[in-house]
Amino acid sequence: MTGQRAKRKLTAIFSADVKGYSRLMGEDEVATVETLKKYRELISSLVNQYRGRVVDSPGDNVLAEFASVVDAVESAVEIQRELKVKNADLPENRRMEFRLGINLGDVIEAGERIYGDGVNVAARIEGLAEGGGVCISGTAFDQVEGKLSLEFEYLGEQAVKNIKKPIRVYRVEWEKRDSDVQTGRERSLPDTPSIAVLPFTNMSGDPQQEYFSDGITEEIITWLSKIPRLFLTARHSTFVFKDKKVSIREIGQQLGVRYILEGSVRKSGDRIRITAQLIDVKTDQHIWADRYDRELKDVFAIQDEITMNIVIALQVKLTEGEQAALRVRGTDNLDAYLRMLLALEYMRQFSKEGYILARQKCEEAIALAPDYASAYATTAGTYLGEVWAGWSNSPPQSLKLAMEYAQKCVTLDDSFSDAHAVLGLIYLLMRQWDKAAEECELAVSLSPNSADNIVFLAMVFRSVGRVEEALAWLNKAVRLNPMPPNYYYHEFGSCYRLMGRHDEAIATLKRVLDRNPDFLNSRLNLIATYIMSGKEEAAHEEAVEVLGQCPDFSVERFLMNFPYKDSKIIDSLRKCWLKAGLK
Repeated sequence: MTGQRAKRKLTAIFSADVKGYSRLMGEDEVATVETLKKYRELISSLVNQYRGRVVDSPGDNVLAEFASVVDAVESAVEIQRELKVKNADLPENRRMEFRLGINLGDVIEAGERIYGDGVNVAARIEGLAEGGGVCISGTAFDQVEGKLSLEFEYLGEQAVKNIKKPIRVYRVEWEKRDSDVQTGRERSLPDTPSIAVLPFTNMSGDPQQEYFSDGITEEIITWLSKIPRLFLTARHSTFVFKDKKVSIREIGQQLGVRYILEGSVRKSGDRIRITAQLIDVKTDQHIWADRYDRELKDVFAIQDEITMNIVIALQVKLTEGEQAALRVRGTDNLDAYLRMLLALEYMRQFSKEGYILARQKCEEAIALAPDYASAYATTAGTYLGEVWAGWSNSPPQSLKLAMEYAQKCVTLDDSFSDAHAVLGLIYLLMRQWDKAAEECELAVSLSPNSADNIVFLAMVFRSVGRVEEALAWLNKAVRLNPMPPNYYYHEFGSCYRLMGRHDEAIATLKRVLDRNPDFLNSRLNLIATYIMSGKEEAAHEEAVEVLGQCPDFSVERFLMNFPYKDSKIIDSLRKCWLKAGLK
């Protein structure tokens, strides 16, 4: 009589461990354990999202299994994407990189645990991966070939410890496909002089003055963005390094620029002291530095001087018209200016409450300086933003007010690029596509380095069916803003969906929602992509989230936020949302 047979099954095995774990523990055990705990939670969450199960996690290892190899590989790629973003916030010597290996093999199942050569092979393949990399076995590759929008590099047959036969191994080249939205890597320098303006340090000793030092930084960025023969990194990417101990050389490499401007601001009563220094990343030498100790009312002149000194130091020759444009300022009213800085700070919260507070500060600024063009443009942006976000109780009325304020801004200053961008998006929502393109193209021409305005132009092109052009503009925006805000990723996801690159669309849109679960348009985009991919169960789950977030959701009302010129695309979205259970 024979004993009971072992319970066996075929499964996709996922194995992970930390590169250089012993070194990390030797340098700082407490910090390493803390980081490991956070990263394990992220890994477990993503494994679960892709219908996997964590089996064991001894030491620095994580062992999981999936019923589908496709799910296992997609999970691994998303894990590496998210860990890369988190590692960018850590000093280089404290970054924790996981190596991931995946194998399709036969295992013995004992309770909640799995054993056997299938597990051992996954562990050996993991050891062949680089930190932050993913390798898979030949058996796993055979299951995913042609099913994912990823590239695979064949590493040949590998002889590994305690496995009799050599194993076919493939490296998942996820970063090649991910290059559209990559962050945190070294980039080649552009042909023109390239610069990033780091957030000026608040030396006032009062955290409440942070908005002022940030505003000084943003003003300098705004004026530099008007220079067409200068490559300027966007504010969002430079502010990633705020309060971070990262070397100038590393920042320059990550942002792909030759020069870095850094400085400090001390505001005390009616006096202000600003220091600024321009550094050559390549040589680590100061090529210009100055200190300004003036009355607060001179802040506008200081900003002008800093801007012009940068232009001179980088040997950028300006036309008379460009020189005049740099000297045009919205107001000389200091109180109105300070209120506008607060308004911009509130807007960056991207919340309904933040937009209301921003609008209040704009109204105060306008009362103090009725000809302050920037205040009108920002007010228009708050009305437009609440329509896009679904916060407006009356979208037509909000759009009407946005139009009035944007047009007032343009009347005061026709060279104000942000106002033209806002007008372009208003026209887009009004389905006036030609006017939308005209205004957004003008906005980009007025501020060639404004990554946000470039994305707005891409939105127009995507909406009228020029998707390849839209993707090209998005790539340009990401080069200017290599650590972009969430709505950039939303735009990439929208383009991928329209191009039929559904796997990439899903991964990108999930990335948006992981960072901001309240981004309703991205969730609606994801629902449509799931339905188009035949993943109806996942679409229904997302529809439940939509109704929880917006109980009075209306398909027809939210179609307004998807202003496609091709009615077939609108019909397709409507059918997808209805099929997912929305009404």
